[in-house]
Amino acid sequence: LERALKWVDDQVMYSQSDTHEGYRADCSGFISMHISPHSSPSPSFAIPPHPPHMQTTILNNPRHGTPGLVTLPTAGFRRAKAEITAWPHYAPTPLHDLPGAITIRLKDEALRFGLHSFKSLGGAYAVQNLLANALSKQNIRVTSQDLESGKHQNETRKITITSATDGNHGRAVAWACQRFHCPCVIYIHETVSAARATAIAAFGARIVRTKGTYDDAVKTCATDAATQNRFIVSDTSWPGYQEVPRDIMQGYRVMPDEAADQWTGPPPTHVFIQAGVGGAAAAVSAQSRLRWPGPDTPRLIVVEPNNAACLLASAQKGQLTPVEGGLDTIMAGLACGEPSLLAWQELERAAWAFMAIPDDAVIETMRKLAARDIVSGESGSAGLAACDLALADPTARETLGLGTNSRVLAFNTEGATDPHLYATLIA
Repeated sequence: LERALKWVDDQVMYSQSDTHEGYRADCSGFISMHISPHSSPSPSFAIPPHPPHMQTTILNNPRHGTPGLVTLPTAGFRRAKAEITAWPHYAPTPLHDLPGAITIRLKDEALRFGLHSFKSLGGAYAVQNLLANALSKQNIRVTSQDLESGKHQNETRKITITSATDGNHGRAVAWACQRFHCPCVIYIHETVSAARATAIAAFGARIVRTKGTYDDAVKTCATDAATQNRFIVSDTSWPGYQEVPRDIMQGYRVMPDEAADQWTGPPPTHVFIQAGVGGAAAAVSAQSRLRWPGPDTPRLIVVEPNNAACLLASAQKGQLTPVEGGLDTIMAGLACGEPSLLAWQELERAAWAFMAIPDDAVIETMRKLAARDIVSGESGSAGLAACDLALADPTARETLGLGTNSRVLAFNTEGATDPHLYATLIA
């Protein structure tokens, strides 16, 4: 017990695989070493609930509920919603009820605007705003209909939009640039698949492939934009660059807002949402508080890949903390080593917990959803995969407060954005 109290003071991170001071850093490993051998403890105390390839890390957020900055004002969301819901071919995506011992519902973004991802809500909205602001400096007032019609294409063709991407955001930005008649340059890092690069180029974007990780591509994109007079539409933010990412996150809020409209019965108790730099998770967080305020606000669990858990690392350290290395994971859209500043300002106080999961868990969930005719890509199924892992683990259930009366909302944030890889993984 003395050691347990010391670990709390030291903020030792819960893990089913790591050790601290010679002991496993999880409850079962600790207890099994301190129960008398004559007491015949249950074997479940000493046996990990998941095999090694399914090990997870959970960190309850020590700063949950503390006051902080308002990063996403409600008025900005209302403007984004009014604009996006007026776009041609807009329609709410479905909310599926999934079988199980508790209520689990999945918001399915696989068919959003035909781009197979929720990213079109944010990237395209930000491009529209950027062009409108640029033209307003020439005393030209425009609507999205004006931009789409090509009414001002002589001016918009002089404005080059650029961004770095793991795939989905770049596709959304390229789609918007084609709609609004402006040039587009998209930076992708060396491990982005050829299929995802081709999908972006199909909208007329010029592709620049860089060495390193997504974070390296972000830096190269920013450097080139400064020297070549391009306008950045990035879904991550940093000091001095926040307004465009804020627009993107406001657009993302349409997704959880639709889910709240579609939800029936008592509100969700838990929301599982995956994160790369954290923009979508922050958007879901803000909208959950708006739609289910006060005691009805669900517990938000932010899910990342084991090898790219920059938000979990930041929560552990109490400040923005990048993770190093190759960020190797099949969850390509979540392979980010540096959190977004704006997202962190929301999640550091609003997330209930952070959870890192292995690739194998995602593949298992993709297959489970495919059997129900729900197409979910590697990044899209991460939140639900984390929920499945937590429900199978008594310690995780207790840590997250999951019980028989829990009601879970999860998000399938992408469909088969690389069809060949998807077919291989679910086979």
